[in-house]
Amino acid sequence: MTGNEGPGAAVARLTGRPVSAVRARSGGLAEVTLAGGRTVMAKRGDRPGAVSAEAAGLRWLAAAGTVAVPQVLGRDERWLVTELVPAGRPDAEAATGFGRSLAALHAAGAPAFGAAAPGGPRDAWIGLAPMRNEPGTDWPSWYAEHRVLPYLRTAVDRGTLRPGEAAMVEHVCERLPELAGPPEVPSRLHGDLWNGNVLWGADGAVRLIDPAAHGGHRETDLAMLRLFGCPYLDLVLAGYQEVAPLAAGWAERVGVHQLFPLLVHTVLFGRGYAEQTLETSRTIVGI
Repeated sequence: MTGNEGPGAAVARLTGRPVSAVRARSGGLAEVTLAGGRTVMAKRGDRPGAVSAEAAGLRWLAAAGTVAVPQVLGRDERWLVTELVPAGRPDAEAATGFGRSLAALHAAGAPAFGAAAPGGPRDAWIGLAPMRNEPGTDWPSWYAEHRVLPYLRTAVDRGTLRPGEAAMVEHVCERLPELAGPPEVPSRLHGDLWNGNVLWGADGAVRLIDPAAHGGHRETDLAMLRLFGCPYLDLVLAGYQEVAPLAAGWAERVGVHQLFPLLVHTVLFGRGYAEQTLETSRTIVGI
């Protein structure tokens, strides 16, 4: 293997199968057709530990036997090969089933808040941003220390948020023990559950892709679905509630759980998300 190895050569090496065609897609992705006609997905990971974290996350989610994920067919430190799932259209039946399966995934649990997927690195990623999986037992303090404040500090260091503005987010963190709602056991999270990582299959089943899997609070996955929009979200939530009803007041806590992805996007994409972070923080504390 060389640093210049392309997706076709990587897939042939990792699957042991000859390759007949390669079709490049964006973001380091390629569809690779094997001899015999099967097409698989190849994804290049250029950040240290990214492929290891994603592969471990997919396997951990699959091990729950709930929400489907693409099967991992091969991987090394730079390339991940998975099955290619033909895409379909969102529909009501699939949405309700997805909600039920997501509730069961969360109920499969995790050893701790911040627990990495078994075999995955502690220093992982959420999208293009680093994400450290540091275990903790108390969700409010863990969430502040390892999911909110690291990205807040980075945003301030880069000048995307001013120190005076950051104080508003810090105030939310100070109040997390009273804002967090009833205690929850650690759930097995996808961890980056925006609509782009929800694959509506042509077979009528939903699959989850590109996880940043870790142990966390189940409302965080649901809050991210709401933040970036999800087709038939009301039916997804109804299916979820059938299996694992959410604690009273969950709708008022959505903003608390959205601070993490909003700050990640502030770090990655700039001031527009900083403004949304500040507005969410003001709403949380009633200002």
